[in-house]
Amino acid sequence: MKVILLKKVTGLGNPDDVKDVADGYARNFLFPRNLAVQANQHNVNAIEARHTKAGRDAEKDLQAQQALASRLDGYELDLKEKASEKGQLYAAVGDVKIALALSAKGLVIEPGQIKTRPIKEIGSHTILIKLRHGLEAEVAVNIESSK
Repeated sequence: MKVILLKKVTGLGNPDDVKDVADGYARNFLFPRNLAVQANQHNVNAIEARHTKAGRDAEKDLQAQQALASRLDGYELDLKEKASEKGQLYAAVGDVKIALALSAKGLVIEPGQIKTRPIKEIGSHTILIKLRHGLEAEVAVNIESSK
């Protein structure tokens, strides 16, 4: 019997694989555990439609990430933080604070996408932001003392 796997089955295959298995194995093991469905025309068409939709969604996401990367690359973010007279910040500026400041400017990113160590001095710092699909952008963070 031909089946379409819904989940990964060790020794058999991965999701959406079409496999030929024994009738009893399909009826007694795969179907009751919702690991597979019978490979009829309706189910094959549903899998193909899901793959087509996933491809369109991935393309839209890539375009959105490319647009965000082009807006971010070379962007200068100005922050005012409390600092000592020597230029040391009382509280380090980390990825969460940078992500919130960028989100306030309409550039929504996750803190985990920012690849930098906490900034502890006033001045200009370049940070790297890694986006999905392998895209990267560099943002200049200018920190001034706010006394």
